Amino acid sequence: MSDRELRVSKIRNGTVVDHITAGQALNVLAILGIDADSGETVSVGMRVPSDRLGSKDIVKVEGRELSQDEVDVLSLIAPAATINIVQDFDVVKKHRVERPTEVVGVLSCPNRHCITTEDEPVESRFDVLDDGIRCTYCDTIVRDSIPEQIDVA
Repeated sequence: MSDRELRVSKIRNGTVVDHITAGQALNVLAILGIDADSGETVSVGMRVPSDRLGSKDIVKVEGRELSQDEVDVLSLIAPAATINIVQDFDVVKKHRVERPTEVVGVLSCPNRHCITTEDEPVESRFDVLDDGIRCTYCDTIVRDSIPEQIDVA
């Protein structure tokens, strides 16, 4: 396979998440709520060569544009990612993800005593730090296991 050959085919319409940190593509699918039963057409490339990152993952989702909440969570596990919106096989919009100041409702707190993990109707809320996230309610800091805290249904 030459360096110019496509490893994953083009999509007609949808979103391409490129420059994902190598090994994080399955976590991206979890954030997007995509599994074998979701019915969406998805292409995944894992650990493909990248000039910028050395190796990267790439996810292509046919017929769907990502919400800002989804992009915010993606930025936590793939800070170098780019989001490409594709229409009729052409990229019509491209931007890099930006880390938000907080993330609400999509991560679970690992502190089993946190109010968000009890039977209270409290939505999780995390402040985004330079090197991780901090629960707004109990101040628990998560650095290395952010993908394990993804809690999307």
